[in-house]
Amino acid sequence: MRTDSKWFRALLFGSIYFIEGAVLTYFSGFNALYLRSFDVSYTQIGIAGGIALLPFVLKIFIGMLSDKVNLAGMGHRKPFMIIGILLQGVGLLLAPLVNPVTSFPLFILILLLVSLGMSTYDTCSDGLAIDTTPTEERGFVQGVMVGARALAAIVLAAAIGFLAARVSWASAFFFIAVITFLPLILVLRVREGERPAGKEFSLAGFRSFFTRRMGLFLLLGLVYPLVLYSVNGILGAFLNESVGISLERVGLYTALFGVGAVVGGLAGGPMTDRLGRRASLIAALVVTSVSLFALVVSSSAAIAFIAVLIFGIAFGYYETVYMAAGMDFADPRIAATMFSIIMAVGNIGIGAGQPLAGVLVDSTGFRGLFIILSLVNLATLPLVPIVFKGRDKTAG
Repeated sequence: MRTDSKWFRALLFGSIYFIEGAVLTYFSGFNALYLRSFDVSYTQIGIAGGIALLPFVLKIFIGMLSDKVNLAGMGHRKPFMIIGILLQGVGLLLAPLVNPVTSFPLFILILLLVSLGMSTYDTCSDGLAIDTTPTEERGFVQGVMVGARALAAIVLAAAIGFLAARVSWASAFFFIAVITFLPLILVLRVREGERPAGKEFSLAGFRSFFTRRMGLFLLLGLVYPLVLYSVNGILGAFLNESVGISLERVGLYTALFGVGAVVGGLAGGPMTDRLGRRASLIAALVVTSVSLFALVVSSSAAIAFIAVLIFGIAFGYYETVYMAAGMDFADPRIAATMFSIIMAVGNIGIGAGQPLAGVLVDSTGFRGLFIILSLVNLATLPLVPIVFKGRDKTAG
């Protein structure tokens, strides 16, 4: 298979996002369980989790390094991707060898190693995707990325849980490490050409941020994760407390959400390329609000089943559309840096959404939360035509 083909890019970036999803699944669902098996306090668990997120703050600087430095003549992206994958894999192999009770600082250092590795290959993969993917295929590529990450959460959560419960925690870490190394087969085949004139690193590229269009685009990027992740974070409690679904079945509904996210990503990618960014973002906004109103009227397990599936599809579709548009907005001279900043703005939305969701549920109930967030989501609809005014057909 040619390394510059559409399907090679799909395999490469899909595998990268799959291993990212594997580690995110561990951090979000299993790190606390692993540490509790050693009777580590929740305070220490919180400290470990918070420190492990620090490399995500460094993504902007990793992006700048990748944009500027052609490491050992191997390229701006490939060598950093290799380093990141190796850091993550080695960190996972070391983790079960360290007792988090007697060597807590060392265990945190290993978590930092894993997180730094993920931040590195993630940032540089995004840069490589922007560098090498034609505009008309960016929706497809982002759909594969979003779908692969969601698929990892579905498949690997069950595998990690089984290994931890039936074999050992060490086997679970080894399993994730082995998966981590698999994309190296594809990364090593990447051949980066010389950057064409006008695409060399330049601080002048940062001027792209100081436009009304970019400001409004970043505002969209702040609101959409605030809405989507706020609902996602509270979904299990809503199904259990409001709809009356048992905790055991809530897990099945969570898996259903993941299936919807995979479908939304894989189907949304080609749709984005076909319809253009503007039409696709409008569709994503509308579908997201429809999914939230479906949750509002979920009075039974059957209705909730359909609502959760629709919300999962909306989640995967919206992420795909926005990230594909973000690739278009990233200045080629600082592609990795700019895309990491675009994603950082989204992370602010995610962080702000969690406490907001809690306050709204306490004051208005779950259905009040869904209605308010749906209206907030729809309020951004008039921004889309302004953001994409005058852009070409592919961009919307």
